[in-house]
Amino acid sequence: MPAQRFSIVVVGDGAVGKSAMTLRFLRDQYDPTIEDSYCKHIEVDGQEVTLDIIDTAGQNEYRGHWNDQFMRSGDGFICVYSITSMGSFQELVGFRNQIWRAKESEYVPIMIAGNKSDLAGEREVGTEVGREFAELSNALYTETSAKTGFNIHEMVNELVREIVRARQREGLAEMQEESHETSTMDETVSSMPVSVTMGYVKSPTPPAPLEMEKELGGSEERCCCTIM
Repeated sequence: MPAQRFSIVVVGDGAVGKSAMTLRFLRDQYDPTIEDSYCKHIEVDGQEVTLDIIDTAGQNEYRGHWNDQFMRSGDGFICVYSITSMGSFQELVGFRNQIWRAKESEYVPIMIAGNKSDLAGEREVGTEVGREFAELSNALYTETSAKTGFNIHEMVNELVREIVRARQREGLAEMQEESHETSTMDETVSSMPVSVTMGYVKSPTPPAPLEMEKELGGSEERCCCTIM
């Protein structure tokens, strides 16, 4: 089976570690050139996957343009906040709503990621608070550390699984819709009059035998054909 290709967009407030998180995941392919788009091939559950990762770090001033440029084309999203900053956590509401608007759905593969778990002593956002927000957002939840690498790969792998599940649900919904349309069409056809359903065309009334005889010139030899 050929590798599937997914686009993952990383969003969040400034200084929450988005770039550090992205580069930690990509460390084997790290290029010091400043970029905001990366590509990496991984394997999840035995399936090869190609990921296009968009890191929105340093683009806060262009946030209004993300809707068209990134979010509409994104298959999955990582919404990052710092567990040491309640302000960065509160910013996630705006990012989540922007994703929902761009995708025209509240059911989108999203991972809520509380980064900087290595700074637990400076925590301002409790784990349960983050998890509750994720549940309200129909999203997955995890806590990570870009510094130590804690949960970084696991986070991406689980988001990929959610993207696959979402596509499977979409495919099932399309099949059910097609099945419903077919069923509705069958019901409509079956309710039509038989003559319309079968496309019958009423044959003209055949001439009476006497008239046929006259048309044949009154021949004494007669041919009588009965069509049942």
